[in-house]
Amino acid sequence: MRQVSPKLQPWLDNFNQQVAVLIENGFKPTATNAREGLANLTRALITDIPNVSWIQDDLVLSEHYSVPVRIYHPAPEQALPVLVYYHGGGHMGGSVTVYDPICRKLANATGHIVVSVDYRLAPECPYPAGVNDAYGVVKNLWATLDERALNYRRDLSVAGDSAGGALVATVSGQAQYDDDVVIRKQVMIYPSLDYTMDSGSMEQNATGYLLQKGKIAWYFDSYFQHGEDRRETSPLYGRFTLKLPETLLFTAEFCPLRDEGISYCEKVSAEGGKVEHVHFDDMIHTFLNMEDLVKEECEQVYQQIARFLNE
Repeated sequence: MRQVSPKLQPWLDNFNQQVAVLIENGFKPTATNAREGLANLTRALITDIPNVSWIQDDLVLSEHYSVPVRIYHPAPEQALPVLVYYHGGGHMGGSVTVYDPICRKLANATGHIVVSVDYRLAPECPYPAGVNDAYGVVKNLWATLDERALNYRRDLSVAGDSAGGALVATVSGQAQYDDDVVIRKQVMIYPSLDYTMDSGSMEQNATGYLLQKGKIAWYFDSYFQHGEDRRETSPLYGRFTLKLPETLLFTAEFCPLRDEGISYCEKVSAEGGKVEHVHFDDMIHTFLNMEDLVKEECEQVYQQIARFLNE
């Protein structure tokens, strides 16, 4: 029997009641309240914020935009590999500030220099601005690290959650055909990989589990403003070759995006690629931002990522 974790169910019941009241009182979604919602959720439910030895903001200069990044170096005296992180938020929300505690934990857990990317967001900057920023960072990052005279190894992996997972898959897909960008491993946490929204889990988990189908459609309508073919832009329907990085992908049972993550793993495997799939059978979307309620599950995510990157 499918059942949301009892650690989450009381919070989820309260959230659903609050949403019903807001809608009854005439609530309308805007970019502002979407951003505030994710920021407030994360701030309230990740209260253990560790120190990292060295943290600085910088810019990665690229063809389209000078992309703001925040760099976390857990051991500045050591030359460490690099992990570029793309935050979630439906291509409309999230920021390096919101994801600061998550990136701190990733840096310390993995022993990697984490580069958190503040890519441009819709609706102000619709597709493909965020994709251009995401790729511009992996293509031009080394110059920024060199200018800082940081200790690092030219060993690059990418990671992200939700919409950030979409950017991971898109960046890795493009890098298959770019000899100047070598990505060793990719990590996706409940990623958004199918902009057509055509899956069983999109219907099965359409309402009641924090991320709702209607909200996803609104995100995508705000992101795609120029009549793009959403199937063509979906990482799930891109080319899969043996040049893709080794993949670690997390899904959650009560997430509308569950099945597209599973399908992505199947496609990588069918091409002979290396893929590892970790499924949480009682979690919802965004649980990594709800750590105080599900500490053990979040710790498992960080430990699995650390093991995978360092193997």
